[in-house]
Amino acid sequence: MTALAPLSHPVAATIRATIQRVLTQVNALSAGGPGWTRPSYSDLESQAHALIEAEAKALDMQVWRDAAGNLFARLPGQDPSRTPLYCGSHLDTVAEGGAYDGQAGVAGALALAAALRATGTTPAADFILTVTRAEESVWFPVSYIGSRAALGRLAPEDLTARRVDTGRTLADHMRDQGFDPEAMLRATPPAPARFLEFHIEQGPVLDRAAEPFALVSAIRGGLRYRAAHITGAWAHSGGAPREGRADAVVAFADLVMAMDRVWERFLAQGADLTVTFGRVDAASPAHAMAKVAGSLDFCLDLRSDDPATLDAADHAFRAEIARIEAARPGVTFDLGAQSRSAPARLSDRMLDWVAGGAARTGATPRRMLSGGGHDAAAFAAAGWDSVMVFLRNWNGSHCPDEGMDPADLALAVEAVLAALLDEAAA
Repeated sequence: MTALAPLSHPVAATIRATIQRVLTQVNALSAGGPGWTRPSYSDLESQAHALIEAEAKALDMQVWRDAAGNLFARLPGQDPSRTPLYCGSHLDTVAEGGAYDGQAGVAGALALAAALRATGTTPAADFILTVTRAEESVWFPVSYIGSRAALGRLAPEDLTARRVDTGRTLADHMRDQGFDPEAMLRATPPAPARFLEFHIEQGPVLDRAAEPFALVSAIRGGLRYRAAHITGAWAHSGGAPREGRADAVVAFADLVMAMDRVWERFLAQGADLTVTFGRVDAASPAHAMAKVAGSLDFCLDLRSDDPATLDAADHAFRAEIARIEAARPGVTFDLGAQSRSAPARLSDRMLDWVAGGAARTGATPRRMLSGGGHDAAAFAAAGWDSVMVFLRNWNGSHCPDEGMDPADLALAVEAVLAALLDEAAA
């Protein structure tokens, strides 16, 4: 395959300027620091969507929203009967999150549209900018709310989920932002098409390898207990002997170390698994320096590329709880509701398509697994040809210190642009 001629300076500059402008404008919208906070179905998320709508209209794109508030903008293609390419990500964040998780994918999609305009190219098929709502499930205990709503895969019971900071339902928050949850449930979803999402890697692999971007071949699924509770017995720290204590903190520590051993065992057997206790709360007003803890709240997040591994890890988790309850009379566990997201295998055809564009720019990106969940998984589960392009990131993710070089995103955009230009010229 011959290399693509280098992009003209104005086109390359358009890509870089669009990325920087969108990131700067969106990240000016936040509930305050440290980091960035734009809750799902909040005024701040809606304001960020409005910024992207204005950018799309400036490119003369055809803009609309669905009943759940997902934003779409079309660049018409040469042949409306060809399978369109949807491209984008989300703009909500976790509390005190970073500057790139979601935002980078939207900026990259807009930069692609701007580059097509700058080159005077009409894509072979419709190019549809896609900005989903409520991807971050930390706000509502439901995975991929916006994308699943767009795909007709959100269930009526999901609308009763309550946002963690307000206690009000998903349906209430949708209505507050001017959307219609009942109409969303009745809507006919679009026909399966192609979906591409740029996103920062949520681990250190690319940064350690000094590689600017990669292609994602699969996305881990998750099994979660979001509101687990341990009940013990309050006692005086000096008066209660070791024998007979029902200490919720010690029981939790026992569970954490047991699950770390479970994790080690699964990895030694060649299974894909991560085990994370992401929230621990033993800081209610009832707790004190001179008390044996009688109460503790926690959450557990298990992830794997294999549903059977998730089930086996869950079985081991429950077995460890039974062991601890038997060994520590007076200690009981209440796990609360379980939530799950399925692992997703992404499209080999789309992986090859993006790899072909990358080769035209002289790049040979690796293929890798995503540990985090993404909208691309929801599109894949709905039968779409879905793919992700990971961007090098340092300092972790879902935190204020997320690091990404916009030049890496520009390189990834150029690779996808090369694939689009080839497709348009065929």
